[in-house]
Amino acid sequence: MARRCVLTGKRPNVANKVSHSNIKTKKRQLPNLQKKKIWYPEENRFVTLRLSTRAMRTLRKKGLHTFAKSAGVDLSKY
Repeated sequence: MARRCVLTGKRPNVANKVSHSNIKTKKRQLPNLQKKKIWYPEENRFVTLRLSTRAMRTLRKKGLHTFAKSAGVDLSKY
């Protein structure tokens, strides 16, 4: 399973870790992903999604159906 948010599409970022002596090494910045079980009232069932915490905040404001529709996600797969 890829480290990717279902609704926002957030995924790992590659950046440089810079030491005190200015030596640069690659590092990965991972998104804060959580597995959440969310009630989907349109189909009267729960859906389990892997979401970023930023998506969870937006989900509270918009609602699952409108957020998934704007993101172009088909919730019948989950």
